[in-house]
Amino acid sequence: MSSTETASTRRTPPRTRWTSTDIGLIAVFAGLVAASTLVPGIPVGALGVPITLQTLTVILTGLVLGGGRAFAAVGLYTLLGFAGLPIFSGGRSGLGILATPSAGYIIAFPLAAAATGWLAAIVIRKTVKHRAVFLFAAAMISTIVLIHGLGVLGFMVNGKFDFAKAFLADLPYYPGDIIKNVLAAIIAVALHKAFPDILVRRVK
Repeated sequence: MSSTETASTRRTPPRTRWTSTDIGLIAVFAGLVAASTLVPGIPVGALGVPITLQTLTVILTGLVLGGGRAFAAVGLYTLLGFAGLPIFSGGRSGLGILATPSAGYIIAFPLAAAATGWLAAIVIRKTVKHRAVFLFAAAMISTIVLIHGLGVLGFMVNGKFDFAKAFLADLPYYPGDIIKNVLAAIIAVALHKAFPDILVRRVK
């Protein structure tokens, strides 16, 4: 190993392949996202798209598993829902959900999990202090850009709203998402402390 390599590089080599543990974590977090839909949502606005715990578990998946595994976990959840399992909010399932105002949010979930995970891996490698703050920032960036961005698009396409009306219809979800992202960051920090190798594999 070259002396020019940093201590951080020696401690945090990249993952090169998924192990059986990775596959198990993907399955567990896919189940966690599905289980979060058992808590009844709160319908909001004229289109009645509910506030749910899904965004909490989707973002937490990214913060804990990193980009690739988070995308796989939330993607598995989404595919199972499309295949007919009643695991979307309100017990819905099937491809028909793509024709509802919720479509943008559903499509965004795997993408947001992946983006959050990619940012979280950088945070875990580069920071020690104030890690919860940086993880929260990563969660908010993904939430605003992807979940809310595609959510607005779903309102425009399937709800027939213009941009201004769709943007206003999406605003009521922000306070809840801020709270959920705070919780996700706190939980993620605790999990990374308890299981230091869960996201970034370290040399023993």
